[in-house]
Amino acid sequence: MARTTPIERYRNIGISAHIDAGKTTTTERILFYTGVSHKLGEVHDGAATMDWMAQEQERGITITSAATTCFWNGMEHNYPQHRINIIDTPGHVDFTIEVERSMRVLDGAVMVYDSVGGVQPQSETVWRQANKYQVPRLAFVNKMDRVGANFFRVRQMMIDRLKANPVPIVIPIGAEDHFSGVVDLIRMQAILWDDATQGMTFRFEAIPAELQAEADEWREKMVEAAAEGSEALMEKYLAGEALSEAEITAGLRARTIAGEIQPMLCGSAFRNKGVQRMLDAVIELMPSPLDVPPMAGHDEDDHIVVRRADDEEKFSALAFKLMTDPFVGQLTFVRVYSGVLAKGSSVYNPVKGKKERIGRIVQMHANDRKDVDELHAGDIAACVGLKDVTTGDTLCDPDAIITLERMVFPEPGDRPGDRAENQGRPGENGHRPCSVSPPRIRRSACVPMRSPARPLSTAWANCIWRLSSTACGANLA
Repeated sequence: MARTTPIERYRNIGISAHIDAGKTTTTERILFYTGVSHKLGEVHDGAATMDWMAQEQERGITITSAATTCFWNGMEHNYPQHRINIIDTPGHVDFTIEVERSMRVLDGAVMVYDSVGGVQPQSETVWRQANKYQVPRLAFVNKMDRVGANFFRVRQMMIDRLKANPVPIVIPIGAEDHFSGVVDLIRMQAILWDDATQGMTFRFEAIPAELQAEADEWREKMVEAAAEGSEALMEKYLAGEALSEAEITAGLRARTIAGEIQPMLCGSAFRNKGVQRMLDAVIELMPSPLDVPPMAGHDEDDHIVVRRADDEEKFSALAFKLMTDPFVGQLTFVRVYSGVLAKGSSVYNPVKGKKERIGRIVQMHANDRKDVDELHAGDIAACVGLKDVTTGDTLCDPDAIITLERMVFPEPGDRPGDRAENQGRPGENGHRPCSVSPPRIRRSACVPMRSPARPLSTAWANCIWRLSSTACGANLA
């Protein structure tokens, strides 16, 4: 089956944030405006599409990363259709490993911030994870309708706490109850959303007179940032010539992909404002698989091998997540970096040294599945039938073996304050780390006994209870 969307129109993005910044609500609006969902699913009602687990719906939080795919051709249908593969990641610190898995395979990320809380602890964690994998980012300041909302305060927090270089490409029109839309600094027009149509319709207007001076000031800063995207743009800018919208976008895109700036937008996902403009920014400024460095790995002789994002290359992919499905068994989520993978084909796992057969390939939409015949370079999907694959394993063509860099996860409890040489010493915050040794589990052969053995679940429950009551919060290894 031939590719339906050119790879240059692919966008593989993650949506990450601190808990309760509105990340899943933002994703739900994306699905609604792109036509994937035909009704709005609300987190507080337990009806969010991407929070499909019963525990997620009950608690109103995201526990596991969920993947979906949508298509977008611009607010005004002024772009060719782009394919956006989205991974909605958890915001709670306890599930940050899900973010780590996702960042490894993403080409870009949308960082969502609460307009009141701004940069919060988990915001810093996911920022460091994005830095680790050199993922280009956009910033979306959400909940502009909240009391105390302050777009420019969040920008300063990004500079101070994240050492980021945020460049606003929109500024808000009003705030709190008076938030009505944004000023697009590239087009220099106001965008206002219609509440009656749940934000499906919007209109462009002249910039309000009271915001004109502020808009001019922030546009000048944005244009200066864009001009640094190339020597040609800088020469034109220094000569006093005006940059066109296309030139501004090109300059911002180049610097965003290079990680030099983070374009900044705002809105209120719950009030259905600002999400479509953010989607346009994903198309305009986020990289395609062709815009990021090609994937490198090692062959059987430990020589470096590079695989370009091209269907004509030999197949290579990374398994980044495993999930058990009650109907099909183990689902192995993969990101295809090169070549084509067809169902029924055989792949080689160089980490395990085993050859396996792909039974089915499914495109995931939260917990729903759609069978597909094959995957192309840049695709993210799940495979059925792989029995010996673990997270971080490489899958490749048996005739062109390559081992991609594995994911490295921090060991539980392996923090400076937990190490033996630091036991009893106060940490940076003045607190003394727990001095209880990390618990260990042993296994041994068991001789037959006359008394009945306790069920394993009961033994584990008692063990965990004893540890939790004496280890004062020590991590379980």
